[in-house]
Amino acid sequence: MTAGRGQIAAAADADVFIASASNALLKDLRHLAQGSHAHRKQQRVWLEGERLCRAALQRGWQPLLAVFAESFWPSAPEALWRAAPRRVVVSDALWAGISALPSPAPLAFVLALPDAPRLLPDAPTVLLDRLQDAGNVGAILRSAAAFGFAQVLALKGTALLWSPKVVRAGMGAHFGLHLVEGLDVADLAALRVPLLVTSSHQGQWLHRARLPWPCAWGMGHEGQGVDPALAARATQQVRIAQPGGEESLNVAAAAAICLHASAVARLGP
Repeated sequence: MTAGRGQIAAAADADVFIASASNALLKDLRHLAQGSHAHRKQQRVWLEGERLCRAALQRGWQPLLAVFAESFWPSAPEALWRAAPRRVVVSDALWAGISALPSPAPLAFVLALPDAPRLLPDAPTVLLDRLQDAGNVGAILRSAAAFGFAQVLALKGTALLWSPKVVRAGMGAHFGLHLVEGLDVADLAALRVPLLVTSSHQGQWLHRARLPWPCAWGMGHEGQGVDPALAARATQQVRIAQPGGEESLNVAAAAAICLHASAVARLGP
């Protein structure tokens, strides 16, 4: 531990106190919190803020590290700092430099990056086809979790599901979903549930369609829509009524509407 006033505050239960900008662990944490690909290199995931940390704990995930700002450490909830086998306290002068957020939260967890799981053939699924925007991807994960879709599959070219921006946008949805990424269209042959895709100009109107359950919803690239090779695998194409006359919907909004329609159809009248 680095000597100084902060060491006294951190000494009781913290394993490491960081007060030097050249500290190797601090540099690793900064890369993990700010980089889109660092989680793959380090095989670790950065969760920032109490809501995300508690969401992981509630789903049975155990952090590798619990990381706290120096000024927050004395009042940190015991359930959070006891959750990790190792606790790190960072001086307030360095804390803001770790986070990519304009108003950083005073605590974070570091989790092990999950092993790449196998595709579940019969699970209610959301399929992401080359979605670029991390906010859209995270929002769709939230909708998937809310409406009973247990699995999210991401084709190559989609924003990385465990990148910091997607994790933040997912708001805890990651921890209740089966996530598989880096897939090719050919890998989808293993799916045994009907595949539905959206279109802005063809297919049956969503509000009139008979929706199967379980199923897989394919959501396409923000500008290009669903890849033709993926659309060719679909058992059903649907479109969303837009009486306001807009040409198309944001993909996260479209996904929420479609997944909600499936959830309502599943519940019945």
